[in-house]
Amino acid sequence: MATTTNKGTFQPDSDFQISYEDQQKINQFARLHAKMKELKDDLVVKENDLKSLEEACDEIALFDDDEKIPYLVGEVFISRDATTTQECLEEAKKGISQEMKDLQMKTNELKESMNDLKYHLYGKFGSHINLEAEE
Repeated sequence: MATTTNKGTFQPDSDFQISYEDQQKINQFARLHAKMKELKDDLVVKENDLKSLEEACDEIALFDDDEKIPYLVGEVFISRDATTTQECLEEAKKGISQEMKDLQMKTNELKESMNDLKYHLYGKFGSHINLEAEE
């Protein structure tokens, strides 16, 4: 009784060749994919920062106008009244919102480039290549 082990379903095709140009496109796709993941991670951080600022604005709205609130500027806390602190938080929210728009725009540009590469690579290699991210 002989035992057989199936180590996978991949069977090499001797007629299948990858050119230098194709390898460069595969490498470029991998770099773009890594950059896309990095941008998405940055976007999540910005979303969390924006949420924290919004929560801070809501909390400050409950304070009296003349009450001093510590506000972090760089590495130092300064005391400001509620209105001034609220204005600073609104400016910070605008800045983060703009940064999020910029990140989203870069993400869309990367998606377009990746889709162009996918179109070419899937057109040439078909089911012999997998460019889909495992989530």
